[in-house]
Amino acid sequence: STRKESSAASDVYKRQIAQYFGTVEEHNGTAIDWKSLYEKALNHDYPEIFTGDIKTPVKYASSELNTLFREVEETMTVKFIEAEFPEDYHKEYKRRLKEGKDDSIEGQILSVADKVDLLYESFGEIQKRNPEKLFFEMYENSLITIKQYSHLSCVQDFMHNILTEMLKEPFIPKTELRDITESIINKEL
Repeated sequence: STRKESSAASDVYKRQIAQYFGTVEEHNGTAIDWKSLYEKALNHDYPEIFTGDIKTPVKYASSELNTLFREVEETMTVKFIEAEFPEDYHKEYKRRLKEGKDDSIEGQILSVADKVDLLYESFGEIQKRNPEKLFFEMYENSLITIKQYSHLSCVQDFMHNILTEMLKEPFIPKTELRDITESIINKEL
């Protein structure tokens, strides 16, 4: 479905996706550290309080720009922690507020949830006939990244159930988007 939202609504949505994906993983026998997953999902976009919510097309216009934004956010987060929290809590907050996408199952779930959110955002723009080619690129790149996590049960669930339902929704550039999706799904990584 199409969704127009604020950064705060997007953050809530990512947390809901992460929670659902954690549930799918747990249901399929994977142990989930729920505290870790919730902390990662809760604090994932925390550094944006310093830079603001940079619009997705700007943030992903180049890898150099994206790297620069991340470096600025990380530096400002550390400075904020050191200025605002008692020293006894610095270590804990540096851990909590660092980038949560890592190799742990919880970090992988967060990575996928973030890309699913980006995929939904680009899908919504495509549905609204936004002429920017960047949204097709965002959709394609998000789906490629999601597929790289196909060892996860939650990604298999997303690909087989949610994504197929999304593509059944009526929208204009359906054929092109379906072709991109099927090409990525059928391609070996």
